[in-house]
Amino acid sequence: MAKIEGIRIRNFRTLRDVTLGRLWNLQNAEPLTPMTAVIGKNGVGKSSLFDAFGFLADCLKSGVEEACDLRGRGGFHRIRSQGEQGPIEFEVYYKEDGNARPITYEMAVDTDANGRPCVLNERLRQRRKGQKWGWPFSFLVLRDGKGVAWKENKEGIEEKDTPTDILTLMKSVKDRETEEGRQTEIVELEDPRKLGIATLGSLKQHPRISAFRSFIEGWYVSYFTPDAARSLPLAGPQKHLNIHGDNLGNVVQFMEREYPKKFQAILDRIAAKIPGVHKIDTERTPDGRLLLRFNDKGFKDPFYAQQMSDGTLKVFAYLLLLEDPVPPPFLCIEEPENGLYHKLLETLASEFRDHATGQKGGSQIFITTHQPYLVDALSPQEVWVMQKGEDGFSSVKRASDDETVKNMVNEGLPLGGLWYSDYLDAR
Repeated sequence: MAKIEGIRIRNFRTLRDVTLGRLWNLQNAEPLTPMTAVIGKNGVGKSSLFDAFGFLADCLKSGVEEACDLRGRGGFHRIRSQGEQGPIEFEVYYKEDGNARPITYEMAVDTDANGRPCVLNERLRQRRKGQKWGWPFSFLVLRDGKGVAWKENKEGIEEKDTPTDILTLMKSVKDRETEEGRQTEIVELEDPRKLGIATLGSLKQHPRISAFRSFIEGWYVSYFTPDAARSLPLAGPQKHLNIHGDNLGNVVQFMEREYPKKFQAILDRIAAKIPGVHKIDTERTPDGRLLLRFNDKGFKDPFYAQQMSDGTLKVFAYLLLLEDPVPPPFLCIEEPENGLYHKLLETLASEFRDHATGQKGGSQIFITTHQPYLVDALSPQEVWVMQKGEDGFSSVKRASDDETVKNMVNEGLPLGGLWYSDYLDAR
């Protein structure tokens, strides 16, 4: 399962320049863990960090102009860091699997001459086999929608046939050279508001670009709302839970159809982890819809999803995500504790970690939280502390970077309790 080892974000809301984990030029840093939590006070930038992942995913799916307006973002000039004139930039450092060579994706968004958001540049780079030091090889370089890509098993393009502006771009890349068996291909995108990886990633001759595109497309950035989960969607099985959760019944219908022998066992496992719920089953309506029924202890008649509490629906949705036979590679949830009983949080955190670190290769999980009870279940390596400086911009550090905190946790003190006592604040 692919995994993000590090990410850098620049000029996105309060995130003027933040880095979490390892980058290609920060090899001494520890990579992100399979389970990562970001904590901090209200207003320090946790929601901005959460939405940065959503923005990157939306740029791939919808284009940068639409992504700037989606989910109430308000346009490019509202999401660019206040007072900054440079582009919004992302750098993602990830591995396809544990033994793969890491790949870096860099992307910058700015405005064109007409003030419309566009992709300023993109780059994908990876070190060659056996290369441990030096500049990684760039196998995709785009600037203003024009550039070069390296592909396999196809004749290359001679420099004499290359347009001057693209040739200049090629010469500006320090590591300009072909790998064995790979040749250059001129790339010119029709729409500068669409990502190059969205177009080239659909072509078979670009397997590494395609793999990264699939990785981003598979992200689950949760905008789940219990009210959406209470809706009665039209009948029809669907493989995966959508970001709002309004197809909860459709996913259950799919699992019942595709995994009939395992389906009830899955529901029974989930029911055993939700306090007060004795059994979960389904009821099919005359028009083919599938209703979720929750049998509450002490009551003869079941309750339907439309009657259940926000917390019960949230826990059911999260646990159903973890039971997905083909889980998303990256699962991002903002404040999963909202509406949940505090003693349930440690169980939920353990479920998240067991899934992320399981032998079957579950999702990498990234959450933001302000609940110490949830943090109690985490290690200092899994927790990042976000703060806001006097200049109004956010900074972030790993809890394990503080030796005092590490030693106190090793002595048996809970990490959430240390946070509650202000030991994780800047000192």
